[in-house]
Amino acid sequence: MGAPVEGESLQIHSYKHDGHIHRVWEQTTVLKGTQSLVIGGNDRTVVTESDGRTWITREPAICYFHAEHWFNVIGMIREDGVYYYCNISSPFIFDGKALKYIDYDLDIKIFPDMTFNLLDEDEYERHRKEMQYPEVIDQILKYNVDKLIYWIRQRKGPFAPDFIDTWYERFLTYRR
Repeated sequence: MGAPVEGESLQIHSYKHDGHIHRVWEQTTVLKGTQSLVIGGNDRTVVTESDGRTWITREPAICYFHAEHWFNVIGMIREDGVYYYCNISSPFIFDGKALKYIDYDLDIKIFPDMTFNLLDEDEYERHRKEMQYPEVIDQILKYNVDKLIYWIRQRKGPFAPDFIDTWYERFLTYRR
């Protein structure tokens, strides 16, 4: 499978459980790339939705993907602080060109004061039935919501106080 190379650009592909493409981020710079961990940075990158619509991200973001965790984390750097958007998802795979994962609908939005909201529970339940998520997947996903909330409260991993600033500085060195 290989690992993404630091300094290179990759696409991020999000799929749904039924195999359909959900969303594609055109360009993310690899800041750290191993077979088990990818940290990337992007700013004003084109995002293509499954219906073909496109939009451009509004602010710099640091992305955290792990091959053993059923979530990924995006730290968005705004004037009033860092906002996080966490996708409950499959662990990532890297196919040599793109980082890929399955998006399982549930999301957690975290504000600069580290308060958070669990989002899209209705969408998750609808897709769980429509796409027939196996019971074991349902259990894994719910366990990982709890794990993610623990990480948020403990300021662990990508939620550590200096994590986003450190990786954003690294991202800026590649942009020069």
